Amino acid sequence: MLVLLHRQVSGIFAGRGLRPRPFSSPQIFCNSYTTLNGGLMSSNSQQHLEPIFSLIEPVIEASGHHLYDIRHNGGTLAVLVQSENALGVDELSLLSRTVAVVLDEHDPIPGRYTLEVSTPGVERRLHHVDHFIGAIGEIVSIRTTPGMNGRRRIVGTLTSADDGLLTIEDSGSGLVSIPIDEIEKARTVFEWGPTPKPGKKEPKTKHEGGSHK
Repeated sequence: MLVLLHRQVSGIFAGRGLRPRPFSSPQIFCNSYTTLNGGLMSSNSQQHLEPIFSLIEPVIEASGHHLYDIRHNGGTLAVLVQSENALGVDELSLLSRTVAVVLDEHDPIPGRYTLEVSTPGVERRLHHVDHFIGAIGEIVSIRTTPGMNGRRRIVGTLTSADDGLLTIEDSGSGLVSIPIDEIEKARTVFEWGPTPKPGKKEPKTKHEGGSHK
C-alpha cells in the first residue's frame, strides 16, 4: 500500500518523519512518498533496482522524458529523470504520482521507503555505459579503484567511450585510457563562468575654481 504523506518544505516535498532538505536550484526535487508494506528494507540492498527500472522506464518514456538512473540509499528510492526541455516542479510532481501508482500496483520492494523523483542536477553521476556515452565532450572527474597504475583521480574532457574503455583528454597528460571496470566513481563537472571583475571607477574631473574673464 502506498501512503501519500507529504508536506511542502523549502521548495521540496518531504515525507512525514523525514528531515527537511534545503532546496538546491541546479537539482529540482518534487514529491516524496512513503510506502508501508509491513516490513523493513535494508539500506544497502540494491538487488531490486533492475526490475524497478524496467517497471518505471516505460512510464517515464511515455511522458516524453528519459529515465536517467535510480538509486536506493538509506530507505530512499531516488528516480532521476532527464528531458530535452527543462523540467519544473509541476512536471516532476506529476511524474512522481505516476511512478508511485506503478510501484504501488506491482509492489517490487518490501518494507518502508520514500520515493523521490528529481533531475540529475548539473553534475551527473556516471556509472552506466550509456551515461558515459551521453557525457562525451563534457568535462568529467574520474576516480579509479585502488591498485591501478598511475593517478587515481583524473579530470579532463571525455572524448570516447566504447568497448569498455574511456578516453579522456587531460591537460597535463594528454589522452588517457581507463577501463570502465576499473572506475570507482565518476561524475560530470560543471564549470561556472568567470566572475566579472568590478569595473574601474571613472576618474574624477578636476575643476579649478576662479572667475573667467
